[in-house]
Amino acid sequence: MQVILKEDVVNLGYKDDIVTVRDGYGRNFLIPQGKAVIASESARKVLAENVKQRAHKLAQVKDDAQALASKLEGLTLTIGAKTSSTGTIFGSVTNIQIAEALAKEGFEVDRKIIYLKDPVKEVGNYKANVKLHKDIAVEIAFEVISE
Repeated sequence: MQVILKEDVVNLGYKDDIVTVRDGYGRNFLIPQGKAVIASESARKVLAENVKQRAHKLAQVKDDAQALASKLEGLTLTIGAKTSSTGTIFGSVTNIQIAEALAKEGFEVDRKIIYLKDPVKEVGNYKANVKLHKDIAVEIAFEVISE
């Protein structure tokens, strides 16, 4: 079944993309949650008109994302965590702590667009990917220290 996404869905697609999904996933999750609509012929025409009208706004959003990416490029964050005597963190450092550290630096970034490759469970230096736009992603270095 083909659906038109109304919002970004992780590991599936971005807003206004037409994607093919299994019938159950589309009918039981995406459509009831308001994340997608069935890609009928009339829905495709409406989508084409909306995309045409929003083209200049999307260019502005992309420019803003590029400007934020250039500011975040060389940034290194320091995140404190409670640790054991061996340097193992109690719990783990997640995208929530990274978003809070970015907010302290003056950058308001949604935690949902921050991705960690592996769980951070020890003191050390790591990298996180921040996906600011469909085409723009920046890698942020952060250091986890013991409090």
